[in-house]
Amino acid sequence: MTPATNTNHKAIEEVLCSKTTLKILKVLIGSQLTPSQIAKAVGVSYANAVGHLQTLEAEGILVSVKFGVLIRFYKSNEVSPIATAVQRLIESFKID
Repeated sequence: MTPATNTNHKAIEEVLCSKTTLKILKVLIGSQLTPSQIAKAVGVSYANAVGHLQTLEAEGILVSVKFGVLIRFYKSNEVSPIATAVQRLIESFKID
């Protein structure tokens, strides 16, 4: 019997357990938005949205693109297999 690998699945667990995170990912499918736009679309505070975005970016599910000094857009990480799997899951189920 081989020892279990110590794989970190924190992001997937958080995505599947957090309705807010799922909503954020849903609004980002096929688009890129600022944290303010995301917060408004999802119905959460700016600070709440930024917290979720930072976690998702740290785990490689989202990437951010910076324009100028102050403007940052977030979008799905198209090269991440985790992001692709989560996107397919979101598209398969109706998430309000």
